[in-house]
Amino acid sequence: MSVPAARRTVTVIVAVVLATLGLTTAAQAATINYVALGDSYSSGVGAGSYIDSSSCKRSSKAYPSLYASSSGASLSFQACSGAKTSDVLNNQVGALSASTTLVSISVGGNDAGFSSVMQDCILGGDSGCKTAIANATDYVNTTLPGLLDTVYRTIRSKAPNAKVVVLGYPHFYKIGGSCSVGLSDTSRGYINGGADALDTVIEKEAANAGFTFADVRPAFTGHEICSGSAWLHSVTLPIDESYHPTATGQASGYYPTFTAAF
Repeated sequence: MSVPAARRTVTVIVAVVLATLGLTTAAQAATINYVALGDSYSSGVGAGSYIDSSSCKRSSKAYPSLYASSSGASLSFQACSGAKTSDVLNNQVGALSASTTLVSISVGGNDAGFSSVMQDCILGGDSGCKTAIANATDYVNTTLPGLLDTVYRTIRSKAPNAKVVVLGYPHFYKIGGSCSVGLSDTSRGYINGGADALDTVIEKEAANAGFTFADVRPAFTGHEICSGSAWLHSVTLPIDESYHPTATGQASGYYPTFTAAF
């Protein structure tokens, strides 16, 4: 091969390499437009390091913040402590648009009144806890599906191009665990059963909407309250952080479950 021909060959190779690198760089530069919706399990109540002064208690250690930091995604953090399905519709979905590429949401527990259920279980003994869980479960099975359906349809209409991940709730207690005081294992079992009922309905409605359900229960197995290695707060101060994931629960439970869903 002559010298000019060799030079032309090298020039072509260099041009191809540079073009390839340019394409790779452009792909890497594509921004993930991520909107995090939902309740306290998505805002990060219990994880500390709250990033604003609002009552929403959005945490830099919550899974949406962790994902945005690791991926470079552009995060619109809408999740808020205490949010019900109506709050998501009234206050959060306005952040969605056709340019939204990723959405996460956890919602339903507050609609079912699980904070009141926990109070009834603590104060009412096994009988009171059983009744409270039965009432909440009836609501979950009869009323919550329609509420979730409305939320999910609204998300899809406002963010037609987005991947949507719906996260559930963990079991709170390890039955037969290390706790020697507090609720009985009978009541703890009722509470876990309530979480199962809630997750079952959420998973079904998410599937109906064409969304991905991310089940956090496997990740939290062995890390429930009374496990000796809990990723959830028991009754604590401030009281609203009770029965919520710790920073470790967000980082080792919710975050990997979320990212494994896409």
